[in-house]
Amino acid sequence: MRHVRWIFVAVLLFSLTAFIDKDKPTTGLSVGNKAPDFSIEEHHMKACLKALKGNYVLLSFWASYDASARVNNMLLDHALNDLPRNVKMVSVSFDRYQSIFDETLKQDRLGNARYFVEPDGEASNLFSLYHLDKGFKNYLLDEHGVIIAMNVRVEQLPNYLHNK
Repeated sequence: MRHVRWIFVAVLLFSLTAFIDKDKPTTGLSVGNKAPDFSIEEHHMKACLKALKGNYVLLSFWASYDASARVNNMLLDHALNDLPRNVKMVSVSFDRYQSIFDETLKQDRLGNARYFVEPDGEASNLFSLYHLDKGFKNYLLDEHGVIIAMNVRVEQLPNYLHNK
């Protein structure tokens, strides 16, 4: 009888703790997860996901040598003019050379977002953190840093931001 009581207590505790923090998103790279925090700095600009809380964040990873990622990044940048003010874009290029990055910004007429280059390219920690080995991606984060969409195209943005 004594063992039955302890088993009952253990089951009760397990069932109670199973529901704690169920509404709190876990960190990961799927819709509904909290995006992994990172900080990146270039020249006098710095981007930190924690500092952007309270805003929707469009996080774009790309490189000038990946044509589709570059085009999508450019379209998202130009769409920022038509989006609500609480939508910020952080764009990270994995080009190895600053000169190529700078020339791409000029050619694509980019400038509405915060742009950074990760000179370690695909060997960088950020590349690993966001598991970009299967191609470049973008993420739309809500005001709390939770991923609400992945690989967003310009025409899809109004669907995610219609109430904002």
